[in-house]
Amino acid sequence: MLLTAETVLTGWELLRPGWIEIDGEQILGVGAGTPPRRAEPARDLGAVTVVPGFVDTHVHGGGGASFAAEGGADTADESVVAAAQFHLRHGTTTLVASLVTATPADLLEQTARLARLTRAGVIAGVHLEGPWLSAARCGAHDPQLLRDPDPAELDRVLDASGGAVRMVTLAPERRGALEAIRRVVAGGAVAAVGHTDADYAQTRAAVDAGATVATHLFNAMRPIHHREPGPVVALLEDPRVTVEVIGDGVHVHPALYRQVCAVAGGNRVSLMTDAMSAAGMPDGSYRLGALDVRVSGEVARLAGTDTIAGSTATMDAVFRFAVENAGLPRDDALLQAVRQSSINPARALGLPDGGLSARAVADLVVLDPRLRVSAVMRSGRWVSG
Repeated sequence: MLLTAETVLTGWELLRPGWIEIDGEQILGVGAGTPPRRAEPARDLGAVTVVPGFVDTHVHGGGGASFAAEGGADTADESVVAAAQFHLRHGTTTLVASLVTATPADLLEQTARLARLTRAGVIAGVHLEGPWLSAARCGAHDPQLLRDPDPAELDRVLDASGGAVRMVTLAPERRGALEAIRRVVAGGAVAAVGHTDADYAQTRAAVDAGATVATHLFNAMRPIHHREPGPVVALLEDPRVTVEVIGDGVHVHPALYRQVCAVAGGNRVSLMTDAMSAAGMPDGSYRLGALDVRVSGEVARLAGTDTIAGSTATMDAVFRFAVENAGLPRDDALLQAVRQSSINPARALGLPDGGLSARAVADLVVLDPRLRVSAVMRSGRWVSG
């Protein structure tokens, strides 16, 4: 199959016009200008922009479904599949399912279920966001269930996942957190710093112990102070750390997004949604883990509070936010947004590189002139459009 389009963004280059040759699940080649003579164009996509499939490494659900669904095994599996399919229609071809804080038994059960669905190819892995978080910065996590990392519990969960756990978020100030970070990394997962009241020195110690991701920078973190810069500065200034940004226009002001890009550069920022089940749904009442959530004006908050509880964003909307608020010429903004929505998150979690290149998996998104999804391909098959 040969695709041609007005613009192709590979993740490293902007090709205008561009072509992509695909055989089965794999890309054979990508180039600019006239396509190779050996293949006739199977589909001229026209005045569109083709980008790599989005990689969302921090998402709790969507389309009314949750990755931590309650109920019988079949019902819970259906919920995971429904949420993954919802985000796929919005261009997320690689998705890591996030779990919020739960009891030890529920966490083990949920992790084992998502590990099975990882092996089935429904999702790309599991992110444990809790329960080893700060009560002072718990956000939309049940403070009654937060706890210090216990080596035995951590080992049970990692063992139950069979390698499916890709990332674990911890607060480095909790007792035993540094050893837990080392344990996570030794187990083949990525350790992330988040939901934390740690100071600058404690955060630096966490990075030295092996943490390499900042979970939704700024949100649920001690804020910057001129005499105690705290975790935000420690994570931003360290070249070993990839910083997550929730690009929904609610969690982080556009000016701060631009400052993060200026400090961390284009290769260390990872856009993600932090979406919960209300993504793509009407305003109303929902749940995030064991907590009640109220959505109004597409903003999710814990019921009866002003605490933001995840987002209702999808990765295509996050991509548009990044392009529109980059403060760069349009083509430069597009190139940066592709790195941040595909290349960087994949690299941070050790997933396939997410770009459009020879021998890569044929995951791509076709965007119309307004950067809205008109078609999605996953593993060489059109799933929409």
